[in-house]
Amino acid sequence: MLQASDFGFSSKSIQWADSKKYFYSTMLQGIYLNDNSLEGNLPPITNAPKLENLLLWGNKLSGNIPNSISNVSMLKQLDLGNNLFSGPIPKTLGNLRYLECLHIQNNNLIAGSAIDHDWTFLYSLANCKHLKRIIVSGNPLSGVLPTYIGNLSNSLRDFVASDCEIMGNIPLEIGNLSNMLRLELDYNKLSGFIPTSIRGLRKLQGLDLSSNKLEGPISESLCDLESLYKLFLGLNKLYGSITSCLGNINSLGYLYLNSNKLSSAIPSTLWNLKDILEIDLSSNHLHNSHAIDVGNLRSLGKLNLSRNLLMGDILSTFGSLQTLVTLDLSNNKLHGHIPESFGGLINLESLDLCKNNLSGVISKSLEKLLHLKYFNVSFNRLEGEIPTEGSFSNFSSTSFMKNYALCGPPRLLVPPCKNDIHGNSEMIILHALRYGLPTIGVVVLLIVLTIMYRRCQRRSTTLPIKDDLLSLKTPRRISHAELSRATNGFEESNMLGSGSFGYVYKGRLPDGMEVAIKVFNLKTEGAFRSFDIECDAMRNIVHRNIVKVITCCSSVDFKALVLDYMSNGNLENWLHSKNHFLDIIQRVDIMIDVASAIEHLHNGHPTPIIHCDLKPNNILLDEDMVAHVGDFGIAKLLREGDLMKHTMTLATIGYMAPEFGSAGIVSVKCDVYSYGIVLIETFTKKKPTDNFFAEERTIRHWMESSLPKGAVEIADVDLLKREDEYFIVKANCISSIMELALNCSTELPEERKDMKDVVVELKKIKQRLLNNIKHV
Repeated sequence: MLQASDFGFSSKSIQWADSKKYFYSTMLQGIYLNDNSLEGNLPPITNAPKLENLLLWGNKLSGNIPNSISNVSMLKQLDLGNNLFSGPIPKTLGNLRYLECLHIQNNNLIAGSAIDHDWTFLYSLANCKHLKRIIVSGNPLSGVLPTYIGNLSNSLRDFVASDCEIMGNIPLEIGNLSNMLRLELDYNKLSGFIPTSIRGLRKLQGLDLSSNKLEGPISESLCDLESLYKLFLGLNKLYGSITSCLGNINSLGYLYLNSNKLSSAIPSTLWNLKDILEIDLSSNHLHNSHAIDVGNLRSLGKLNLSRNLLMGDILSTFGSLQTLVTLDLSNNKLHGHIPESFGGLINLESLDLCKNNLSGVISKSLEKLLHLKYFNVSFNRLEGEIPTEGSFSNFSSTSFMKNYALCGPPRLLVPPCKNDIHGNSEMIILHALRYGLPTIGVVVLLIVLTIMYRRCQRRSTTLPIKDDLLSLKTPRRISHAELSRATNGFEESNMLGSGSFGYVYKGRLPDGMEVAIKVFNLKTEGAFRSFDIECDAMRNIVHRNIVKVITCCSSVDFKALVLDYMSNGNLENWLHSKNHFLDIIQRVDIMIDVASAIEHLHNGHPTPIIHCDLKPNNILLDEDMVAHVGDFGIAKLLREGDLMKHTMTLATIGYMAPEFGSAGIVSVKCDVYSYGIVLIETFTKKKPTDNFFAEERTIRHWMESSLPKGAVEIADVDLLKREDEYFIVKANCISSIMELALNCSTELPEERKDMKDVVVELKKIKQRLLNNIKHV
């Protein structure tokens, strides 16, 4: 056995010059140099007749995998995963007749030639009769999964090819591998139906086909997999019903069917899976023909049924799920009360019931949930006092907004709860009538006169407030004078920058709250209309990634919006200032935030809202670097049934869609175009208005012609450096994002992606990035 210590060096300083002599040893049976810092090419192995185990994962080895490995006739385990190997996978691996495990994941290998990607290496592996495991994930193998996969040895237990850019259908011959235990083909580009031949994998325990383009119904052949423990089919295009026979797979522990186009009732048989751990059926069109009764799921840790068409009451049997950690029933049509029994969910950490038709009070029993970290009941019809004990002291106003009649502490932006004086009211009235009626009459008269006098004084000193523009239950009343004091008279030293039709100032209200105040320049043409548009557009918008309007102030000669203050400024400054830097994760997160905001504008309301001026200057960052889209000065609201509008108002050059600039036509696809341009700018640090670009050579044209040359040609030089240990992982991530940006910014509006799909795609790219970094 050869280990790092055998070299006489620390594991971080080993070089191949020290190790070549060991590879020529005729007695060596195993080489274990995992998770070191070995660099350079793998030396050819010319004479190692007894070598059985070659484990070199987690290094920085590069170049091609030498064909000489195929000469090590006794080799059983070959693990070259998590290195920097490139080029084709040797098609002579089939010479390793005793090979049991082949691990070459997370490199930059291709399946065959760079042109045809013919997977010939897999054909040769059919000669390895003892082969148990093939793991090739995280390589750009591309091509189509060949039919001769069915010729692999029946000893094969694991076939893992996640994130390999595989296209085409899943071959029918996959069903020949009758002893397979794990099949993972997630994060690829597979299409077509799930083959019925999959029932041949009788012993299968894990099946992951998520994040592909699979279509058709969920095949009943899956129900023949009696040992199945994990079934992941989410993020595809599956439609039709959830087959009820899935409830007969008693071994099932994980069931993920999320983000498809399933449209049936949820079969009641699923609630018989007593030992299931996680269920995710979110983002489909599922409904329920009866109440959801999950009381038998004694081991359930996660249940996500959000974004469906579920109706009816939430049964009290939910309270018996003492193992439940996450419950998401949001974005449905559920009604009735929140069950008192929810207090029995002693391990619950996340509860989301927002955007339903729930009524009644928030039960005090929820104060018992000491592990609760996330709670959301916004957009319902709840009333009564908000609990204050336990975890409720940590929740913000966003957890309770847009309800019927909730009351509680001022920090939650709801009215205060009134004390119950009903029991004493009759006695008070009797005493008043009997002993104090004359006195009360005098007192009441004095009070009325005092109120009238103060109102007259207030009118003489304070400008009127137009607070009906915002649909808040208790809008803050802030006068012109108060705003002026909050910003030291709107001095230039407090200016944060300019917005549409005005300037933005930083201020501090009398209660100490820091705010941004957008004061409209009423001498500018269109400022009055812009103020009304911005108020109208934002009064019904409540979203984590959209700048929140606290209130507005309006008179004949003064108009202003009071907004949440964003302490980290805007994306423009972070991208183009020498004093700031955003790493790749931060940039991905920011663009996911922005995509989520735009998707909400387009799809979160009966009347779609078009921002019309999306650019880095309008993307603001709070203290946690969460992005918020702001400045709705030229936004457009589509009427019911409209797909587009005509406008004379132009947006910012460079970010504006072609049809917007040439014909004044705006639609939701204009925002998608602008988003694509911002996406390019965020990862390249190039502005669409740079002198580098002319009319015939836009930033998009440059990206389209430069992307095939590789990410290093296009990426921000500070973001992608060849000496970075995550260089390949980051380069692949940036390339995927730029492909998405090009799909958002196509010339024809109808060819651009929908923002809902953009959000999904970006989250998939981020997950791949994190997975690959973890394994490097």
